[in-house]
Amino acid sequence: MPDLPVRTSDEPMEPEQYRYIATHAWWMGTFMGPDPAEPVHVHLSEHLLQQWTPAVQDADWLLDRELTGRVTWLAGSGEAADDAGFDLRDAWPTGRFRAKYGDFYAELHDSAPHRPAGNWATPTPEFLALLPREPGELLARLLADAPQGRTYTGPFRSAVDALRTCSVPADLRAPLYAALLELPAVSLVDEVKDLDGNLCLALVHDAGPTRTELLVDPVDGQYAGERDTLRRDSTCGLVEGTVIAETSVRTAVVPAIGALPVF
Repeated sequence: MPDLPVRTSDEPMEPEQYRYIATHAWWMGTFMGPDPAEPVHVHLSEHLLQQWTPAVQDADWLLDRELTGRVTWLAGSGEAADDAGFDLRDAWPTGRFRAKYGDFYAELHDSAPHRPAGNWATPTPEFLALLPREPGELLARLLADAPQGRTYTGPFRSAVDALRTCSVPADLRAPLYAALLELPAVSLVDEVKDLDGNLCLALVHDAGPTRTELLVDPVDGQYAGERDTLRRDSTCGLVEGTVIAETSVRTAVVPAIGALPVF
């Protein structure tokens, strides 16, 4: 295989080990009070997530999800939203969730955890193993699997969905990045800082309503986060150039569920 644009490698995992994934995020939310005449209140809120994904996928997974309480208002009024009953906890489940297959919210919906079907959004080891390792073939597969006629989906989004799980192996990540760079609106940018100031590579998808930066660790080519920025004004009062989502992600192999790495 010819040289690929991103170097990738994986730390070996034993069957009893877990992949630890730490996510620092600012995600957008909206709130509407009881008065329909009032404007939509749009905010960014800060989230801290820790996830333990087992090497053996049928074992228990663990997610610790926390809201820091920090909020930045992008449109509307935080004071008016508070007066109308805004509570950040209504929109985001928080706490510690343990479940097979990573189906963390099954209990909240009174159902049993179920094994994912295996696709770009919920990639299983079997799904990933069957994907081609040649960039052209991967691009053809991404295009074939992309839903037609939907604004916020497509081959780039499908790949990001899979990479976000941090389960895509190194021998697939490298050709996947090369495949994405064949898309007309995607470019590779060096030395982009993530939310926490770490230097990353970025595959930038500059098309549609948002500019998406897929952040990549320059050492091992692992997924390192995302940044979404509006490319045009929105109907809810946000202006072009507003960052509407931003994450910084770090991963490590740990010996047991709940164990913490030393970064």
